[in-house]
Amino acid sequence: MLQQYCVSLTDYRRLPTREISIGDLKLGNGNPIRIQTMTTTDTMDTMGTVAQTIRCIEAGAELVRITAPSKKEAENLLNIKKELRARGYTTPLIADIHFTPNAAEIAARIVEKVRVNPGNYIDKKKFDFIDYTDAEYAAEVDRIRERFTPLVRICREHGTAMRIGTNHGSLSDRIMSRYGDSPIGMVESAMEFLRIARYESYHQIVLSMKSSNPQVMVQAYRLLVHQMQTEFGECYPLHLGVTEAGDGEDGRIKSAIGIGTLLEDGIGDTIRVSLTEDPEFEIPVCRDIVSRYPPANNRAIADTAITLPYSPFEYKRRSSHAVGNIGGGHVPVVVAAHMQAPVTVAHMPAIGYTYDAASDKWNISDGAADYFYTGSHLPDFALPGTLKVVTDWATWLAADGRDQYVPMLSTSDYLATETVGAALYFVRCAAEDDISPAFTERLRTTPQAVVVLAAANHNNLKPLRNCMITLMQAGITNPVILAATSVYDTVDKQLISLATDCGGLLLDGMGDGVLLQNNGQLQNVLVSGRTYMEVKNNEQFLNNTAFSILQATRTRISKTEYISCPSCGRTLFDLQETTAKIRAATNHLKGVKIAIMGCIVNGPGEMADADFGYVGSGPGKITLYKGKEVVKRNVPSEIAVGELITLLKENDAWVELPA
Repeated sequence: MLQQYCVSLTDYRRLPTREISIGDLKLGNGNPIRIQTMTTTDTMDTMGTVAQTIRCIEAGAELVRITAPSKKEAENLLNIKKELRARGYTTPLIADIHFTPNAAEIAARIVEKVRVNPGNYIDKKKFDFIDYTDAEYAAEVDRIRERFTPLVRICREHGTAMRIGTNHGSLSDRIMSRYGDSPIGMVESAMEFLRIARYESYHQIVLSMKSSNPQVMVQAYRLLVHQMQTEFGECYPLHLGVTEAGDGEDGRIKSAIGIGTLLEDGIGDTIRVSLTEDPEFEIPVCRDIVSRYPPANNRAIADTAITLPYSPFEYKRRSSHAVGNIGGGHVPVVVAAHMQAPVTVAHMPAIGYTYDAASDKWNISDGAADYFYTGSHLPDFALPGTLKVVTDWATWLAADGRDQYVPMLSTSDYLATETVGAALYFVRCAAEDDISPAFTERLRTTPQAVVVLAAANHNNLKPLRNCMITLMQAGITNPVILAATSVYDTVDKQLISLATDCGGLLLDGMGDGVLLQNNGQLQNVLVSGRTYMEVKNNEQFLNNTAFSILQATRTRISKTEYISCPSCGRTLFDLQETTAKIRAATNHLKGVKIAIMGCIVNGPGEMADADFGYVGSGPGKITLYKGKEVVKRNVPSEIAVGELITLLKENDAWVELPA
């Protein structure tokens, strides 16, 4: 087991896991990566839940989860299951349990799988810090064992599978008091329950480590694999997902970064993409993610050729020196590209620059590119002073006023040129074959060179990462820009490939910038009859995607961030409509994190990762948070968005839009 978290860093190898049965469905041990979703209907609405479940199944869901917040909903799962079976649908059902062990024990006798959250199944969360002695802590674990064991025995008796699903947003006070708000706390929360199940010789278990922050999520899953291998010498199947990912392109990008980063290393046996959209629309995104990975190859080939020069279990940015505004302590830059034709003023709004002829000034957005690669074309108009143009080497050599431009050299030109003659220049390297000893030696003597590490395959994360590892092992500190090219033709597939290829590296601290390219052909994707992402042109799509990837990895904040749950039967207001209203009112607030939660299951916990929160607290009632602190309770939903804006203003987080 390489670094005790995956089988191979160079080849796609599935992590060997136990095989379990969920009804007739096999999971783990090299079986296909299963796709699932969760209903959003009221569980007491039998026919409505059945209808939505069927839509999900027909869209491709192999497992469907239904919330059971109390005994009555758990009991009604029997009616839902009977109706589905009567209509010929045999897809396994999962009961989603929070806070109510008695509901779990009822559901475990009815459906094929139950999901319990160790943060709130028995434990509590009131944001209290408790200084436990070892004896007191052990006594609390014994209390959990006593209360959890009956469910384990019911599941074992009825052949029911179980997901032990840790959520970053709902870690208990006990875990938080000992481990803090950390990935290792998430792991230990699940391991306590897993140890109890193993003691009872019950192994039909799936585990998950979900967070709205992909960085926390990825680290927690890696640590969980490491811990299971260390403690048990085996791994249980893993359910992957970024919780509260949101909607539209942001939800897809955040999910692809978290889920894709792990799948690239063979980690993950089932996935759910948690979007604030109707659940059947999650399925095509899941399918697009899973389609990137071949059928399982279970040969346990240890990758002994690579030793990681960084810890995969914690974030630390790769050490680089600054060249201009790239590398060092600077945020990652965005390099836009337009090489097919001469650049005109009309191309500039797509990359964040709008020219006002009346004032003869450029308006620069928060999502404005830092560099503009124009290939062999030089612009024939005055560019804004903050934007630097990158040109091909031959074009730069022939240009008047070279100091205005940044040359882009191929690796061969770079190695053949004794002196470039520029204070800053880019060197484009093919990740598959251009990182040679001669290249790394040359970099040692040319600190002004910025490496543009390029890959253009279906799966680029591993070749890009292996080159980064080679540079790190050689002690090279030149800044590196990650250049990924998507070969897909739909918005969804391009978002997934670009987000995975670059996002996974940024999560591990690699990359001082991004340059995204594609085949120039896009097809908008319709969700609920609307285009979820308006693509005016290809340059705008790539520029927006670059900034969204940096935002999702928390490496550069350029816009408002929304932590929005996907809705379920517990949701206490129209989540999609409300999210749209809040976005429309607040999307100009750069750097503000706003959580929009349908109920209290994860709401208060996720407030710890948000600046402000909007949480359902009862039918038609909203509770507003500042961080973890309740500010206003039971606000009528019809005025709650206005009250949220008032809260933002009172805390100096509001900026008026220009007239």
